Amino acid sequence: MSKTLWGKADDGKDVYRFTLANSNGITAVVMNYGANLLELYVPDKKGEFKDVVLGFNNLSSYFVNDPGFGCSITPYANRIGNATFNFEGVTYKLEANDGINNLHSSTNPQPLHRRTWDVINETSNSIEFSISKKDMDMGFPGNMTISVTYTLLEDDTLAIEYRATSDRDTVFNPTNHSYFNLGGFDSGSILNDIVWIDADCFTPTDECSIPYGEIQPVSETPLDFRIPKTIGRDIDDTSFDAIRIASGYDHNYVLNNYNGTFRTIASLYNTESGRFMDVSTDLSGLQLYTGNYLSPNVGAGKGGFIFGKRYGVAFETQFFPNAVNIPSFPQPILKADKEFYSKTSYHFSVK
Repeated sequence: MSKTLWGKADDGKDVYRFTLANSNGITAVVMNYGANLLELYVPDKKGEFKDVVLGFNNLSSYFVNDPGFGCSITPYANRIGNATFNFEGVTYKLEANDGINNLHSSTNPQPLHRRTWDVINETSNSIEFSISKKDMDMGFPGNMTISVTYTLLEDDTLAIEYRATSDRDTVFNPTNHSYFNLGGFDSGSILNDIVWIDADCFTPTDECSIPYGEIQPVSETPLDFRIPKTIGRDIDDTSFDAIRIASGYDHNYVLNNYNGTFRTIASLYNTESGRFMDVSTDLSGLQLYTGNYLSPNVGAGKGGFIFGKRYGVAFETQFFPNAVNIPSFPQPILKADKEFYSKTSYHFSVK
């Protein structure tokens, strides 16, 4: 592993880029600002390496980073309805930063994915970042310690492990918000890429993309990826309300065979490059997001490339959105003085 100083964060702390590499030539670049994934170089069927995650060239762009490129989202990923939840008899009010709802914990104060984390452990192929959150910071209870570990394995897997402890019972729902483009970050549309998701059901939402408690089958809907298909085949079928509401795919899938064990739940395939990615997790849900709101307004990305609508796809492993308000959903509860642990991985190969 190598380490280089990138600059100063907006809080004045030093920001470093850390490069992990395996013997097959795959490299991952992460930073201690936001515990973000910055770059990920994997080979195509000709053996040519390209960076397959969207992002920026300059550090200052990550101080805003509205799309959330590469972010480690904690303590609570995705949406909470009415920016409010009731937990153990207490009502907690959060920032309404997505209309009347809360998205990805906070924008003001700075969310944890826009703060500088500490490096607490380094090995030749892994790095662990840690950050502390005070009780009621961003509206969430508990003095918490949160860590994110990136490990690049010899079998061409990038593994991400999440750990957290709290001095009070609280809620915790982490995810990684990287956007993948297996043709390379600068190859444009992902509509011809092929996706498979091991999910028989999804969680329908209201007009603000908030799940309200129902679970519905994907069968005979545009959301059915149980048989692999291109992202673009049904993405504009606005006769289906879920597609109309999200302007494409931005939906939580109820993953099959959830019991807390680690299993492969999705894949992405770029036929032109031959790059293939398996996604594995021990969590109950997966948000498939196809970059429906990416636009040139984000600003220039890596190499000056301008990202447009649907130029990247995110596979956000998670507890279901709004689960804290729906007792029938698997609950993202972290008990006081107990450790939360979860793992998600992305495995790369060529076909």
